[in-house]
Amino acid sequence: MRTKPSLLQTQAFRIVLVYVLLFAFSVTALLFFTYWNTRRTLDEQTDQIIEAEITGLQEEFQHFNLPGLVETVRARTLHAGQSLYILSDGLHHIVAGNLDSWPPISGSTGEMVEFDYERLVDGRMEARRARGRVFALPGDFVLLVAQDVHDRYLTERMFTTTLPWTVLLILVLGTAGGALIGRNMLRRLEDINRTSGEIIAGDLTRRVPVTGSGDEFDSLSENLNRMLDRIERLMKGLREVTDSVAHDLRTPLNRLRNRLEESVARLNADGALTHEKAASEIERAIAETDQLIGTFNALLLIAETDAGTTRAAMTALDLGSVAADVAELYEPLAEEKHLTLTLEHGPAAAVEGNRSLIAQALANLVDNAIKYTPAGGRVRIGTTLTEEGVDVAVADSGPGIPLADRPRVTERFVRLEASRSSPGTGLGLSLVAAVAHFHHAELVLEDNVPRGLRAVLRFPKTALRALPGMPLKSGRRVGYNGGCFVSRTS
Repeated sequence: MRTKPSLLQTQAFRIVLVYVLLFAFSVTALLFFTYWNTRRTLDEQTDQIIEAEITGLQEEFQHFNLPGLVETVRARTLHAGQSLYILSDGLHHIVAGNLDSWPPISGSTGEMVEFDYERLVDGRMEARRARGRVFALPGDFVLLVAQDVHDRYLTERMFTTTLPWTVLLILVLGTAGGALIGRNMLRRLEDINRTSGEIIAGDLTRRVPVTGSGDEFDSLSENLNRMLDRIERLMKGLREVTDSVAHDLRTPLNRLRNRLEESVARLNADGALTHEKAASEIERAIAETDQLIGTFNALLLIAETDAGTTRAAMTALDLGSVAADVAELYEPLAEEKHLTLTLEHGPAAAVEGNRSLIAQALANLVDNAIKYTPAGGRVRIGTTLTEEGVDVAVADSGPGIPLADRPRVTERFVRLEASRSSPGTGLGLSLVAAVAHFHHAELVLEDNVPRGLRAVLRFPKTALRALPGMPLKSGRRVGYNGGCFVSRTS
């Protein structure tokens, strides 16, 4: 057997890990796009404010020259808010504005730039961030118009600092979650593997545990357990068949061999057998051989039915018609044993089935009923529609089967003490049970009223099919009574 896989080798952990990596990548891309788009929008808004300020100041300079511009800048600095103004000469000597010195700015004149500056906040100097634009004025003067964006800058720094940690936490927590999920799945799969190993070792009674959670592992476990139940039944049946064939066929084979040896011995002793004696010996040998062939044919038919190899012959068939054919077949046997064989037709009922198998099963039930019903008794065959589906019943007035023995009479080669003296192989009801299982039906053995056994082939409602043509007339009976068959209406 293969060794237990490590956690990293489990498919569940690999799936979760791939999902976590894809999720982390998606989150990173989404957050980066959100950050980029938000920053671009805020920069555009800030740039629009700055451009509006610059346009107004340029108009002031055009109308009132440098003195007017200085007065305007000084007036705006009194209520500047987030706005920053610096008017200086070519040597960066401050002429007007709300900054004490020219800030370190990198970039050419006319471009939007960001820079750091210091300003007095609550009595102390504080380094802050601003975004603005520098443009030149005639006379070797320059004007800086900017907006304080320090709060936005802090938010951006916090975002860019937090994003890697967020992605790292996603990977760590996702991997830990994948490990937990993989460990749980590995534990469930280990239960299945352990049970499989015990079954391989020979313990066919082992079953996969079901937690009751109703998840896909429970569904898998239930299906595996049903499959194991089926395998165990087949293996048990195989062992029983092997044992039964070894015991039950040994006696007729020995009888056949002894009879042939006796015939050879007589030939050697008498020199020749009369035609009458030779024919008798051959007939007895043929009878023994026919019994053996019948046993093997029954075993083969049961095996084919269990394996489902006859499913291709499934058609819609009328159960009443099958019952009528079987009744007609067994009329001579019922007459010979002085029994009343009655065929009762209910409403027309068609099912999806194999006609040959259903006829064989019904024939076995009728044969058993006739075999064990004493002279003067009654055997009835009938079809009945019920809320659950359709029943095909064979009822007799014989001794019946004790309630304690009914579960085991459908096993192969099982014969009760009362039937040991009767001819047979013990495969009749086994074949009927196999045919019922093949058609998703069931064989029900129950007491007949007032006495006897009632064997019912109970087909489910899902097996019912529509049958083309005219339905059978209900209420017609064909029976044997006192040496003649009569037809009468119910």
